[in-house]
Order: sequence, then structure tokens, then C-alpha cells
Amino acid sequence: MLSKGKIKLVQSLSRKKERDESSLFVAEGNKIVSDLFPLFRCKLLLATSDFLASHSDWQAEEIVEVSRDEMERASLMCCPQSALAVFYKRDYTLQKDLLPSRLSLMLDAVQDPGNLGTIIRIADWFGIKDILCSENTVDLYNPKVVQSTMGALGRVDVHYGDLNSLLDEMKGRISVFGTFLEGENIYERELPSCGIIVMGNEGNGISSELSKRVTDRLYIPSFQTGEGCSESLNVAVATAITCSEFRRRRVGL
Repeated sequence: MLSKGKIKLVQSLSRKKERDESSLFVAEGNKIVSDLFPLFRCKLLLATSDFLASHSDWQAEEIVEVSRDEMERASLMCCPQSALAVFYKRDYTLQKDLLPSRLSLMLDAVQDPGNLGTIIRIADWFGIKDILCSENTVDLYNPKVVQSTMGALGRVDVHYGDLNSLLDEMKGRISVFGTFLEGENIYERELPSCGIIVMGNEGNGISSELSKRVTDRLYIPSFQTGEGCSESLNVAVATAITCSEFRRRRVGL
């Protein structure tokens, strides 16, 4: 039987303060839990009998078989699946000396959990190891971010810190790219295999201070020929286009 205490624990992890204090986070859904289980230490697994029967070799500090009704009471989702896990957070160590030899992403105050989760999936797809986030970017372990990553959370390192200071420290050692309306057409200029791609806030773009540290300004052109056009792209969509173009050049397509 699922205790009130365990339900309270799961529910509390919807709040960043509780996640920070406990160093725990929640993942829900059969696929996400399955993808993250080998990559994060599990404190608590709540699952239905059918799910547990097909994952009998899994190890967690505590495993509780629950009914559908109990899962609904514990879940943070409107339509819970058969598995919910409480994992311990993982510590990420940024290896600054490797940044000049890699392609990395930098996020400046991205606020929407769905956008951050999608960007983590994009980084995973394009083989990008590190995402560097400003301190006011949405929390990596927000349940909606975790859900949106679809398991990519365990394969991409996400770091938070002072981006201006980091770029000042890396000055002259790495190219810093950002997308701007007045930038150079991304499809017409040469792109290296390494560098940092900066993506800005959903409403305000890249902050003025960080913009000063961007060495190469790019522009994703619109191909709309008729009257009327969207003013901008969603930040996750723009990230996917930019990463795809960088990687395309590397493989010579």
C-alpha cells in the first residue's frame, strides 16, 4: 500500500526548493523511467504489477507496487502511466579545457520548461555534450523539463552559472555564435565544427551583456514570399535549425 508520506514526497518535488534541499527529482512514464534508471541512482520506484513483472531485475532503495488509483494520487501528471521514479540528482562538472574542441550550447534565461526539455533532446540528437545555462534559466529538474527530455537528460550535461564570466574567461579561445535579426545568413557563411551557440530568452532574445561577448552573429532567414510572416522562431526550433546546419557542414552534406 502506498503511504501518505511517499505521496507527500513525490508531490513536494514539484517545487524547486524541495528538489534543491533533497537533491531529488521525479521522472514519470514508462520510457523515461526506463531510460533514466541505468543513469541515475533511484530512491523510490512506484510501479504497477505489470511493469514490475517486466523489470524484475531493477534495483532501487525502495520499490512499491501500486494500483492505478494510487498512481493517480501520487502522480504530477494528468494521465499517469505505469511507472514513477524518484531519482537522486547527478553532479555535473564542466571541463572548460574541452570546450574549444567541442560544439556546445549556451542558454540565456530560457524560461519555458518545454523549451529546455526539447533543447536537451536536440543536443542529444546532434551529439552535443554540454549545455551552459544562465542562473535564471528554468531548473533542469523541473518535472515538465524532465518529461520533455524523453530520457535525454541522462546523456547531456547541463551546467548553471555566470555566462558572462565564463565567456570572459574563454575569450580568444573559442568562437561564440548567436542568432540575431541583423546577423549573417547562416546558410551563406562558413561554420566551424567547434564553438558555443548562444540561444536567448523566449521574449527578449540574448541579453545585452551577453550579446557583447558574441563573436559571430547569425541570422536564420525566412522563406515566406507572401504578405505576413511570423516575427520569430520558437527558441527550441531555432536551436534545432542552428545545430543541424553546424552538423551538416561537418559531414559535408
